Amino acid sequence: MFFLDMESMIKTWLVMPILFLSATYLHYCVNGKSQVPCVFIFGDSLSDSGNNNDLPASPKSNYEPYGIDFPLGPTGRFTNGRTSIDIITQLLGFEKFIPPFANTNGSDILKGVNYASGGAGIRNETSKATGFVISLGLQLTNHRVIVSQIANRLGSHDKAQQYLNKCLYYVNIGSNDYINNYFLPQLYPTSHIYSPQQYANALTQELSLNLLALRGVGARKYVLVGLGLLGCTPNAILTHGTNGSCVDEENAPAFIFNAKLKSLVNHFNKKLSADSKFIFINSTLKSDGRNSNGFVVSNAPCCPSKLSGGGCIPDDRPCYNRSEYAFWDEFHPTEAWNLLTARRSYNSHDSGFTYPMDIRHLVEHESKLELESTNEIPSNLSTSIVK
Repeated sequence: MFFLDMESMIKTWLVMPILFLSATYLHYCVNGKSQVPCVFIFGDSLSDSGNNNDLPASPKSNYEPYGIDFPLGPTGRFTNGRTSIDIITQLLGFEKFIPPFANTNGSDILKGVNYASGGAGIRNETSKATGFVISLGLQLTNHRVIVSQIANRLGSHDKAQQYLNKCLYYVNIGSNDYINNYFLPQLYPTSHIYSPQQYANALTQELSLNLLALRGVGARKYVLVGLGLLGCTPNAILTHGTNGSCVDEENAPAFIFNAKLKSLVNHFNKKLSADSKFIFINSTLKSDGRNSNGFVVSNAPCCPSKLSGGGCIPDDRPCYNRSEYAFWDEFHPTEAWNLLTARRSYNSHDSGFTYPMDIRHLVEHESKLELESTNEIPSNLSTSIVK
């Protein structure tokens, strides 16, 4: 899930997403050559690109109006167009989207695989009440399958490790451990067992074990994405009847978790500094006033939503002015917001948003790319939002 800071977005003007792609950072994208050899994606519905499509009774988005602005239509992405990691991979120079694990047949797995599953959490039990989802632990199990296949292709385990050391590992997970676990005391005991501080500790400890396990099969460059403001989703606002305002008691845990995640990044960078690097993306940062990242509508979904679950009603017509909306459905952002998030994650001058560096600086020392200056926006980065 993904959540926004209302104060930073409720403004009286609309900035078209295309304007976010300024020439000051577009020259880092080099046609035909990616800045890292592959990207492996772990997470939930913010990054899922089709892994849930054939799962029993799991959250799904492989129907219209999802994908209305995506070139291939509904694919299992929980938005109208591209996800943030879709756009980040384009900024990294990839010509094709990273394929979902469920559909790697015929795909070049040497470019990477997307393991994310809508509803997934760090904890195995998270979201089980909604059906089967692929938890972070199971995503790592799937990754080991791919690593074995890569070793077979390259000829040895050692060659695979050398190759995988150069890749980017993107981890965006944890929201469901609150929304579909901690915030549901009628279904899960976690809020009775843990205080918010204790729960954040438990989550980051379990996450750290998964990250170290990932390191054991080749990971060296990590992007860890923090939680957004959980109480600022249309679903939280509607459920708590706050008349358009964020739910503070659901935002507070996000800040606690993010502080723990940032500390984990510091810990790993100090402990594993010889050959590994971790960065943290702060999804709760307020606008600094210099970026025109306001949206006209930030507390209501663009697509008509189901009475339960917060997903789009199948085949219902969404809003026409999608670039004016921060949220696509009751939980997930529009492509317009994803475009802003991806741009800031890839190339940010704000150390409060990307810490201790942005994605571009994380990968650039591994790729000596010839920079090309251009005043034109590459076709694979142009927004598909319908005006």
